Amino acid sequence: MITSTFQCQRIFQVSAPVNCVCLHPNQSELVVGDQSGIVHLWDLRSDHNEQLIPEAEASIQDIAIDPDGSCMAAVNNKGHCYVWTLTGGIGEEPTKLNPRHKLVAHTRYALRCKFSPDSTLLLTTSADQTAKIWKTSDFSEMQALQHESKRWVWDAEFSADSQYIFTASSDGVARLWNVTTGGIEREYQGHQKALTALAFRDQIISS
Repeated sequence: MITSTFQCQRIFQVSAPVNCVCLHPNQSELVVGDQSGIVHLWDLRSDHNEQLIPEAEASIQDIAIDPDGSCMAAVNNKGHCYVWTLTGGIGEEPTKLNPRHKLVAHTRYALRCKFSPDSTLLLTTSADQTAKIWKTSDFSEMQALQHESKRWVWDAEFSADSQYIFTASSDGVARLWNVTTGGIEREYQGHQKALTALAFRDQIISS
């Protein structure tokens, strides 16, 4: 019989419910977003932590860091998306967050934010029944994805080549979207209740 024991190595206590956690690509720092609207940057090497509040009285719903570790985004329950440029984070140097942009991304609750694998796009999803794609070069809106069912878009994932997006919605359907055209390529049906989360991973095969 194979047995394994898991022991908690560190405990990070905050004063409000934790809504999201994101690991920095350097594998040494965690970013925690809580319901009170605080973003916590926790350095696992030193236990040092810093806090910032992007917007008063707005719950942090999700946080994402791009694969390069150079940009971070956070969305809140007011539909806003905040973007920071990241510096440092190499060796023992802690990461510093430099405010870069604020997007009035959605008219209702924002639920998720994700960077594309090539770091050129940012995706946000919302209770306003849309998923939106933003160019990270200037954070202009590239596409607004919305199905005629008009249901909450709870979660989304990019394909490895950054050309397609999967979404999960309250109507129980997962959809595959073309990033360039904004059109639906395929629908995955069969669930009887809302799809609130999804996980997807593929890889680019080089010839």
